[in-house]
Amino acid sequence: MATEDIDRAKVEAMLRTMKLSGHVGFDSLPSQLVNKSVQNGFLFNILCIGETGLGKSTLMDSLFNTSFESTPSPHSLPSVKLKAHTYELQESNVRLKLTIVDTVGYGDQINKEDSFKAVVDYIDAQFEAYLQEELKIKRNLATYHDNRIHICLYFICPTGHGLKSIDLVCMKKLDSKVNVIPIIAKADTISKTELQKFKSKIISELQTNGIQIYQFPTDDESVADINVTMNTHVPFAVVGSTDFIRIGNKMMRSRQYPWGTVQVSFQQTCEAKRSIHLQELQQKEDEMRQMFVARVKEKEAELKETEKELHNKFDKLKKDHAEDKKKLEENRKKLEDDILEFNRRKAQFAQQPQHHTLTLGKSKKK
Repeated sequence: MATEDIDRAKVEAMLRTMKLSGHVGFDSLPSQLVNKSVQNGFLFNILCIGETGLGKSTLMDSLFNTSFESTPSPHSLPSVKLKAHTYELQESNVRLKLTIVDTVGYGDQINKEDSFKAVVDYIDAQFEAYLQEELKIKRNLATYHDNRIHICLYFICPTGHGLKSIDLVCMKKLDSKVNVIPIIAKADTISKTELQKFKSKIISELQTNGIQIYQFPTDDESVADINVTMNTHVPFAVVGSTDFIRIGNKMMRSRQYPWGTVQVSFQQTCEAKRSIHLQELQQKEDEMRQMFVARVKEKEAELKETEKELHNKFDKLKKDHAEDKKKLEENRKKLEDDILEFNRRKAQFAQQPQHHTLTLGKSKKK
């Protein structure tokens, strides 16, 4: 027994033990995911659609609490043009690559029939570019700049009794391609009673025309109550400003009037919030992308099946053509043989009367 203890002690002395440098366990996976996301940064693409002068650039400045470089757009452009600007933002240790796409000249033309076409073509082009990158054998999506639109903010003019025809047509074309959130621009220009009536009219027109706008998800119990409340506020009434006014001890973005001050970040005044629903929007966009890819694959399968049928038909026609050609060759050869046989017999027949005549002549001489 003592010998076994001595041998075991020798073996343990020979074993090399190493200490772990840190905690090992799958409970650290959430932290690893968060650290990786923070390290890589986040990506968010916004499409702003609305007439010139509705405050699209001002609202973007207010939402992200920064001053983006922008130049006023003229009202004399012959067609709608899309301009994309990418910015690198950072709050604390979180980095965000923000792309804002503006529709320059939207609604300024006399003939507004094709105003939506440039927007639809741009969105489809981004889907196609990402799809082509995914279909590559050697793809590198980590460094690929994804320009697919996560959210479309559709700015509605506060003047009028409802949506314009161009608004209905454009949102109808976009609701199946991107998350559309209608917002009432410069909501401080109308009273609270008029605003509620205007919202009801917009919702009624959207439902009548079958336009699907973005609905905040309510399947997550942790944010279900907040999202239900958010859905009741659509379309959002927003106010933006580039001016800062000291209120108490803080400088706040506000709009100054002779009768008072409107705080842009005050929730009861402006219903727009910072992008707290960024993840939900990106998830919705991914679902739409997967649907788009699935439709493309279905179409490719149909095209491959059609191509296979065409190949089969071509092979059958080729085979039939070869058989017909073979039959024609056989018939031609047979016909040539018949012609040769006919000529041979004709030659024999031509010699027979001459031989018979010579025989008759000899008989007469006798």
